[in-house]
Amino acid sequence: MDGGGRPSGLQAALLAASAALTALLCSAYRHKARQARGLQGARRLRLDGELRAVLLEAPGRCVPYAVIEGVVRSVKDTLSSQFVEDCRGVVQRLTLQEHKMVWNRTTHLWNDYEKVIHQRTNMAPFDLAPPEDGAGVAVRVMKPLEAAELSLETVHEKFHPSVQSFTDVLGHYISGERPKGIQETEQMLKVGTLLTGVGELVLDSDTVKLQPPKQGLRYYLSSADFDALLQKQQASVRLWKILAFLSGFATCTLLFFLLRKQYRHRRERRRLQQLREEFRQAQELRLRHETAAEVPKNACVICLSNAKACVFLECGHVCSCTECYRALPDPKACPICRQPIARVVPLYNS
Repeated sequence: MDGGGRPSGLQAALLAASAALTALLCSAYRHKARQARGLQGARRLRLDGELRAVLLEAPGRCVPYAVIEGVVRSVKDTLSSQFVEDCRGVVQRLTLQEHKMVWNRTTHLWNDYEKVIHQRTNMAPFDLAPPEDGAGVAVRVMKPLEAAELSLETVHEKFHPSVQSFTDVLGHYISGERPKGIQETEQMLKVGTLLTGVGELVLDSDTVKLQPPKQGLRYYLSSADFDALLQKQQASVRLWKILAFLSGFATCTLLFFLLRKQYRHRRERRRLQQLREEFRQAQELRLRHETAAEVPKNACVICLSNAKACVFLECGHVCSCTECYRALPDPKACPICRQPIARVVPLYNS
């Protein structure tokens, strides 16, 4: 707090940052909660003969948010792994990731740094078919790369360490970057993988399609079952709720602290003003009493209350009462002219 009782610039900035963080966390929590409620209310359908009938009865031959489970089956050709024999899939992702150490000039420590220098994703059309062999309906999966959760299995991973000479090592220490190597990774969605698909289910001509949903709902293609997927989303909602609550509690605590400081400052200022007012009133009252009290004309020059009752000789001054004369220190002298008092003659006022 400054002298005026207002929050300092740092305190105001801290309160604004805390409030903004709380608003951001609350917005994220509401978004996650809305997605979890949508997932919980999704309609679960089976890949059987009744699926077409359900879509024919639905408005626009569409179920806005549906859950299906099936195994991955390629429509045409499959994708072969570049590193593993007899490994086929419908989605292939190749990634090259650079690993190096970077010198932090603030902490004076070497920190790990990772950067994706190349990534390529190949895709082949595929369906989700019933797990059991027999009569059933296959669902064509549309735009799988737009899924918020696409379960890919890592089939190959290899780290290629960098080879460095002494000159390279010296140059890296001077530049503040030490390459460690390149990590090569291949991920695939294999044929035969059991997937849980959550999205918009539509009947287009004779083809049933699963595509990204509308209204801000998330698209899932997960290897976990629906119950595990729902529990994961609910756990995420609880985490965001706790973070939003803690941030809101911290913001309220800071606001209470600032308001309490301001209240105490204003209370102290009112108390000082009241003391000053009481002191001013007391001074005015004392001045009025002093003005009202008249000093007698023949009052003693020492106590200003008793009447003059002594004549000092040999100077002849009449300036003191008997009590004040007796209180004069020895040798007694006239308080007016400072001459020694030889004798005192009582003064009688008629």
